[in-house]
Amino acid sequence: MKLGTPRWWYVRRGAPAPVIRALLRPVSWVWAWETRRKIARARPVDPGAPVICVGNLTMGGTGKTPVVRALIQRLEAQGARTAVLSRGYGGRLKGPLRVDPAVHGAADVGDEPLMLAMAGQSIWIARDRPAGARAAAADGAQAIVMDDGHQNPSLKKALSLVVVDGETRDGEWPFGDEAVFPSGPLREPLTEGLARADAVVVLLPADLPSADPELLRLFGAKPVLIARLAPGAAPPPGPQMAFAGVGKPWKVERSLRAAGCDLVDFAGFPDHAGYSPGILKALQARAEAYGAGLLTTEKDWARLPPDWRAKVTAWPVLARFEDEAALDRLLGAVLPPYPAR
Repeated sequence: MKLGTPRWWYVRRGAPAPVIRALLRPVSWVWAWETRRKIARARPVDPGAPVICVGNLTMGGTGKTPVVRALIQRLEAQGARTAVLSRGYGGRLKGPLRVDPAVHGAADVGDEPLMLAMAGQSIWIARDRPAGARAAAADGAQAIVMDDGHQNPSLKKALSLVVVDGETRDGEWPFGDEAVFPSGPLREPLTEGLARADAVVVLLPADLPSADPELLRLFGAKPVLIARLAPGAAPPPGPQMAFAGVGKPWKVERSLRAAGCDLVDFAGFPDHAGYSPGILKALQARAEAYGAGLLTTEKDWARLPPDWRAKVTAWPVLARFEDEAALDRLLGAVLPPYPAR
């Protein structure tokens, strides 16, 4: 059984469940120690192509995948033949292999790799990241975008970006009280994770005017790029019953309402949740009771059985950088010039 992301993780002060959090604190110390030891002992491998890591400092729900998509577009605009490298979380296959939507399902390779492959991106999955990166380079990739892996030291990285959820309203704070998993959302102590990052991408919802200055001050002199999570298309017309199994499902609900969706009901599920026939039939029955359509994220849509995809609309979201020239300069500083294709 997969557990959902505790919303209290993201409360900065006075979070509920203080006893549970106190009991989990010793486990957090062990987790942080093990992460620190793994990174210190690693001997990163050069796979033969520059690796751009898009990671995060927390356990999920920051919007890495839309940022990965945006980076692919910028790299290919510069002439680089680009591939994505993923662990393939949630899939049964270990790789390395190139994802083929005609052959593989989410149960094989994971939902995010399948979603990216469905959009036409070249994506490799591998539990062994160096093996996957070498395979991508041998396949002709001139730049490799590593989806997640800021805490994975096995590959030499030309550029390490960490994506931070910039939404701080309604008492939310992306790092909570800076406790490490499982008593908080951080994968490692904040200062240690930031020290290894070359730049920070602060991802804001489309309807938030600007990033919180107090949040930006945490990053000191570190370069900060602002990106906005914007709808890739308008929500479908008419009433909609939406569902999502992502890191922070409540943000999907909030984004749909902000985009003008006539949302009559919303069901949140744990990240990467599987949808059994019983769950899907229950969602369909609820939608029919409202006279509504069924709507979900692209990531969730990739996990649906093929016969259900025609019954559910996928709502795309994109990450748009406010200063694309700054992003290009950051990429250009670490990558060789590529011939036009």
